[in-house]
Amino acid sequence: MAEQQPSFDENLLSDINVKLRDIEEKQNLIKDRVLLIGKNLISEKEENTKEILELKTKNFHIEEDIKRIKQTIERILEDSNNFVRKTEFQILQRQFEMFQPLELARMSDVKAMIKEALRKQK
Repeated sequence: MAEQQPSFDENLLSDINVKLRDIEEKQNLIKDRVLLIGKNLISEKEENTKEILELKTKNFHIEEDIKRIKQTIERILEDSNNFVRKTEFQILQRQFEMFQPLELARMSDVKAMIKEALRKQK
């Protein structure tokens, strides 16, 4: 029995050693996985940060474009109020045709016609 005692202790120690090595291997695997996950998280964070910055710059440019478009539309609307509508133009055209300013005589022309008429009467 004395001989069995040391072998039982040796078996017990070897079992403990095997279990300890298994636990250490599992711990190392878990440590490696945690480190890999950490690296992946860091790289994902960097990529997300770059994408966010790109989106912010694109958003800024889009907002600037929208402001310019709004200003252009406002200018067009302001200018459109100064334009004459077709009906208004037609009314003015009819009035101009009725008035015919080119057929009106100047004062000097009227005086000349009066003098000529007076000369003819004498």
